[in-house]
Amino acid sequence: MVTTHRWGLLAGRGKVKTCRRTMDSRTPLTLAEQVAAAHDWWLEAGVDNEFADEPRNWLERPPPPAEVPTPQAAPPKPAEPTLPPLGGPSSAWPATLAEFAPWWLASDQLDTGGTGSRVAPRGAAGAELMVLVPMPEAGDEERLLSSRQGQLVGNMLAAMGVAEDAAYLAAALPRHVLHPDWTALAARDLGKLLIHHVNLAAPKRLLVLGRAMLPLFGHDPAQGGANARRIALEGCGVPALASYGPDTLRQTPRFRAGLWRGWLDWTGGDR
Repeated sequence: MVTTHRWGLLAGRGKVKTCRRTMDSRTPLTLAEQVAAAHDWWLEAGVDNEFADEPRNWLERPPPPAEVPTPQAAPPKPAEPTLPPLGGPSSAWPATLAEFAPWWLASDQLDTGGTGSRVAPRGAAGAELMVLVPMPEAGDEERLLSSRQGQLVGNMLAAMGVAEDAAYLAAALPRHVLHPDWTALAARDLGKLLIHHVNLAAPKRLLVLGRAMLPLFGHDPAQGGANARRIALEGCGVPALASYGPDTLRQTPRFRAGLWRGWLDWTGGDR
């Protein structure tokens, strides 16, 4: 059996829309069909306009959009205060090696924090080899490199054929520091102070044990592999070789082997 329903006139047309559905299928109307049916129903009922209780002025112009305030630029951050050079102006640095150790222990312009006592370098001017380490050991009080690092350096000097009293031992920092910021220390001219120290000591060779210190001398510590490498220090005529720090060398045999190969290549294998 087929049932016919009249849903009304289509908008804008004079035709009758007829929907035929079988009584058995009862297919649900889609949303579009429901909307069209409701629209046709109101048209057939004679409602073809929208009415409102309040009058409206259709000629009224909308108000202009409110002006959006222009965001003001954030005030510039104040510049961070520049820390003075370590050791003060270079004109005030010691002029002789004999004056350097007392100044190194007493100057209030050298402190970089850290714990423990300041420790002076040891050795004489014109040494066969100057060994520069990052800082005194945590247990050093009166004598530089008096613990495990000192044992390593002593064994190295013996293997290199350099008597310990013929070497000059120094540290880049006057006291032990847990995590030194070498880049910040380089910005405070610590590298220039160390070059001055080397020139006062006037050794025949310089061995830098600590690649982290290389920014002090304008070098990238990431360059190079496990072997030691030669570096040129601006303002210093002493040939230099750089390798890992004492603790790293003590814990890593292949780094010690790399330093030994670098030393033999540097000295021509004459030691």
